Amino acid sequence: MSIAEAWHTPVARPPLVPPSPPRAPDNMTTLGRMAAMRESAIGTWGQRAYEEDIVRGRFFGRSSFILNAPDAIRHVLVENYENYTRTPAGMRVLRPVLGEGLLIAEGRAWKHQRRTLAPAFTPRAVTIAKLQGACGQPVDLRETMQRMTLEIAGRTMFSFGMARHGAQLREFVMEYGARLARPHFLDLLLPLGWPSPQDFSRSRFRKRWTRFIGMLMAERRAVGKNDGAPHRDLFDLMGEARDPETGKGFPDEQLGDEVATMILAGHETTATALFWSLYLLALDPATQDQLAAEVQGATSTAEFDVEALKFTRAVIDETMRLYPPAYLIARAAAAPDTIAGMPVKTNDVVLIAPWLLHRHEKLWRDPNAFIPQRFMPPAPPPDRFAYLPFGVGARICIGAHFALVESTLALARIIGAFRVELLDKVPVMPMGVVTTQPDRSPMFRITRR
Repeated sequence: MSIAEAWHTPVARPPLVPPSPPRAPDNMTTLGRMAAMRESAIGTWGQRAYEEDIVRGRFFGRSSFILNAPDAIRHVLVENYENYTRTPAGMRVLRPVLGEGLLIAEGRAWKHQRRTLAPAFTPRAVTIAKLQGACGQPVDLRETMQRMTLEIAGRTMFSFGMARHGAQLREFVMEYGARLARPHFLDLLLPLGWPSPQDFSRSRFRKRWTRFIGMLMAERRAVGKNDGAPHRDLFDLMGEARDPETGKGFPDEQLGDEVATMILAGHETTATALFWSLYLLALDPATQDQLAAEVQGATSTAEFDVEALKFTRAVIDETMRLYPPAYLIARAAAAPDTIAGMPVKTNDVVLIAPWLLHRHEKLWRDPNAFIPQRFMPPAPPPDRFAYLPFGVGARICIGAHFALVESTLALARIIGAFRVELLDKVPVMPMGVVTTQPDRSPMFRITRR
């Protein structure tokens, strides 16, 4: 039974259907697809990708498979995951900012990093900075969320705030996303060992970026932690971590890549999820009021009980369904395989796109509508392989629990204290560029409740 068949929660009013890009035409050529991909990968998918279980195509002489069938996804990401590695284009885009960190490592190196880092991501308390001094004035909540989650990432990693370095770090992130994260024609065509013109620019960026990360690490080692910091923060845990099988830790260069991965992946994806949550709630005032009422009822002390924020968590879950921060999982077959009866050759490309999967018409009722109630009891939980905000299987996001707690508490704090309205009425369109980003930053107005 599909989610669409099983879910019968009544909706008292027409649900919000937020903006989304138009579907690509069925007759889009390879060159047209390349041009669209330069702007946003989301714009390259046509209606078939939202309706069919598996969409098979050709791209530069290789077969490509878009998987929307949960059983096929289970096969690739769980049952035979070692046969599917990152694509050369994906490595070109991510390696300059993440190096050989956990997010893009493969094989034995990935296993070593995963085993070594896992103990650092046990549940812990999460705090957020409060919005101050912006009531009644236009405010860029996307930038505010980025700065807030960056501050949390800095304190979690180093036990000191990012006030002095946050602006420069954000400039690195914005520069890379705007100039170097979009794949060019040759990024997709050339073997990974052959540098594309963009790779030279990426290499220059990486030199500046690794110097900056090295400076943060040196400062942490020199000045230590702020008063009141935990005995061991994430940097301590990563520095002390040893592989349980080999006893090896991380050399300094590798440690720098892990620091970069945790800061970037941690702050950018959470900031993106929070921005889209606030945007949806601004478009849907009734749902915003329902969330605020839950927050007021859950506040018994200065802190929230995250377990009591069930509707707030449902809003986060539904936001990540409609706007998954990681919109695409791209893999290349390392050896021949069979998926759902279809032969897969070495180097064929397999695409599992949470953007498509979460809006698939066979898997979800009203797939394009914002309905947080679909994640509330008595609605059945979604199929584990139909809802992938953090991936699934061995390579599931190591910080998933941390991100969910952080996002839920942050959204509760903001909506519990402020009413959020949009000043800019022009629709904001999602774009697939590394993460599911807005095409621009609209202005909001917040007022105290």
